Amino acid sequence: MRFHLSEEQVAIQDAVRGTLGDCWGMEQLHKFAGGDDDFDPASWETLMSLGIGGLALPESEGGAGLGLLDAALVCEVAGEKAAPGPLIGQILTAIAVANCSDAETRNLLPRIASGELVSTLALDSDLVQSARAAHLFLTDDGAGGLRLIEAGDGVTIEAVIATDRSRPVSRVQFGDVAVHPICAAGDPLVQRIRDAALVLIAADALGGAQHCTDISVDYAKERTQFGQPIGRFQGLKHQLAQMALDVEPSRALVWYAAYAWDANLPDATRAAAMAKAHLCEVYTRTTRAAIASHGGIGYTWEYGLNYWFRRSVYDRAWLASPAQHRARAAELAGW
Repeated sequence: MRFHLSEEQVAIQDAVRGTLGDCWGMEQLHKFAGGDDDFDPASWETLMSLGIGGLALPESEGGAGLGLLDAALVCEVAGEKAAPGPLIGQILTAIAVANCSDAETRNLLPRIASGELVSTLALDSDLVQSARAAHLFLTDDGAGGLRLIEAGDGVTIEAVIATDRSRPVSRVQFGDVAVHPICAAGDPLVQRIRDAALVLIAADALGGAQHCTDISVDYAKERTQFGQPIGRFQGLKHQLAQMALDVEPSRALVWYAAYAWDANLPDATRAAAMAKAHLCEVYTRTTRAAIASHGGIGYTWEYGLNYWFRRSVYDRAWLASPAQHRARAAELAGW
C-alpha cells in the first residue's frame, strides 16, 4: 500500500475541487437549500463530464479503470464542498451493474456511467437522496440480494423536510415496479457493495471534517479581539489543535478501508465498518467545534457552517450508527 497519493490521484482531487469551486459556491448552496428541489442538474452534469460516474469501472466497460480508493478521493472533495446529488449512489450503482450477470441490467451501464441515468441509494431506509430526480434506485430485494428499480409507476415519493439541506431526501415506497436484478442473496457482491457504501460515506465525512477544521483555523488567523488575532488565545489554540488531531489520523482509516476493498483483503469488511463508525463521529464532533470556534457568526444561517453540521448528522445515521458498526467490527474480529 502507498502511504501518499500518486500525482494522478492528486490531480483527480484538484480537478473535482476546481470544478466544484466554479459551480458550487456558498451562493449556490444557499439558493439550493432555500428552494424546493432535491437535485441540481448543472453541478451534476459538470461533475459527470469529468467521468466520475465511470471512475471505478474497468476500461473495457468504458470507465477509467481506477478503484474505490480513487472514488473515495472524489467523495472526500464532495464532502468538503457540501456538493449535492446522489454521487455515492451513482458510483455504487455503476460498480454493481458492471459486476452483475443480467444482460438487460448491464445494458444500462453506459448511461449510468455517463450520468445520463441518475441513480440513488435506497438501502436500509425509506429516506432517499434526490429521489424526485432519480431514474434508478439501488436497493435490496427483500431477500438479501440487490436490484435496480426504475422510477415511474409503482414508486411513491413523498418530499420531507430534510436535516441535510445539501442532499435533500424524500420518503420512498416501492410497489409493483420495473425491476432489474443485480445479484441474489449469498452473492459476495452484496457485501462488497455495502462495504463500498460505508467507505464512501466515511470519505464524505472526512472531507467535511477537514473543511471545517481549515476554515476554523483561517478564521482564527483573521478575526481580531483585544488588538490581536483570536488564534493567539490559548483556549482556542487547544480547540483547533484537537480538531486537527481528530481529523488527520482518521484519513488513514478511510484510505486503508478503500485500499482493502480494492485488494479484496480479508479484513475489508471490518475496515469499512471501522472507517464509517469513526469518521462519522469525528465529523459531528468537528462541526460542533467549528461552530463554537467561530463564536456568534458560526451559528448564523448566512455563514453556512450549518450545512456541514447537518450533513454530518445525516452521514452519522446513514446505513447504521457508529455504535452498530463498532459492534459489527468487534464481532468480525471475534471479540
